[in-house]
Amino acid sequence: RTRTRTRTRTRGASDPHHRCRNGADAFARSRSAEATMATETANLITLKGSTDIVKEFFSYSINSILYQRGIYPPETFKREPKYGLTMLVTTDDSLNAYLNQVLKQMHAWLESGEMRQMVCVVKGVETGATLERWVFDVEAEMEDAPADADENNDGNAAPARRPRQTSSKPEAEIRKEIGAIIRQITASVTFLPMLEEACAFDLLVYADRDAQVPLTWEDSDPHHIAEGERADVKLRSFSTKIHKVDTMVSYRESGDI
Repeated sequence: RTRTRTRTRTRGASDPHHRCRNGADAFARSRSAEATMATETANLITLKGSTDIVKEFFSYSINSILYQRGIYPPETFKREPKYGLTMLVTTDDSLNAYLNQVLKQMHAWLESGEMRQMVCVVKGVETGATLERWVFDVEAEMEDAPADADENNDGNAAPARRPRQTSSKPEAEIRKEIGAIIRQITASVTFLPMLEEACAFDLLVYADRDAQVPLTWEDSDPHHIAEGERADVKLRSFSTKIHKVDTMVSYRESGDI
C-alpha cells in the first residue's frame, strides 16, 4: 500500500494541477454520494416513526371530535399548531390521563401490527342511544420476517409475518393527507345532526384475537346504530406506506331515537 501511494504521488508531481483536480473531483463525488445516502436515510420512515404518526393522528382526531361535537366545554381546549392547521386539544387533566392510557396501548398494537380499528362512540347520557360512530380502520402492510428473527420457525413452517419496517414516503405528503381528514372532521358540523342532549363518549379499540390485552381493559358492546336508522359518510384516508388509516362517520338520523 505504501509503495502504491508513493508512485501515485510521484506520477502526479509533474502535473500538480491535474492531480489536485482529480482529487477534488473524487472528493466531490464522495461527498455527493454521502449526501445522497444521508438524504435517503433521513427520508426513511421507520415502523416506530409510522406508529408515532398514526398515534398522534388519533390523538388530534379524538380531540377534534370532542370539541366539534361539544362533548366537553370549549373553554377546556387550547389552540395548538399542527398539520398547517390550528388544532384544539383538551386541557382537562382527567381526560388527558384517560386518552394517554388508551393511546399508549394503541401504540403497542400499531407497532406489532395487531391493531385493526379504533372507534369513537358518541352517545346520549339520558337515552344511552348511540348517536355517532367515528370509525378509523387500520391496515398494516406486512412482510415476511427474516428467518433468524423467528425463533419458533424450524424451517418447515411458513415465514412469520411482521409490519413493514421502513417507508420512503415523504412526511410532508403524509401531513397533507392527515390535514385533509382533520378539515373534514372540522366541517362535519355542517352535515351532522345537532346533538339535542348531553353526550358522553367511549373509545373502542379492535385488535387481533391473540393480541395481549391489559387487565384493566374489558370487552365492550360495539354500540352499533341499526342500518335503517343511520347514515354513513366516508371521509378521506392517509397512508405512511407502513400503516393505512381509512376514516368514516356513521350517525343516527334525526327522529330515529
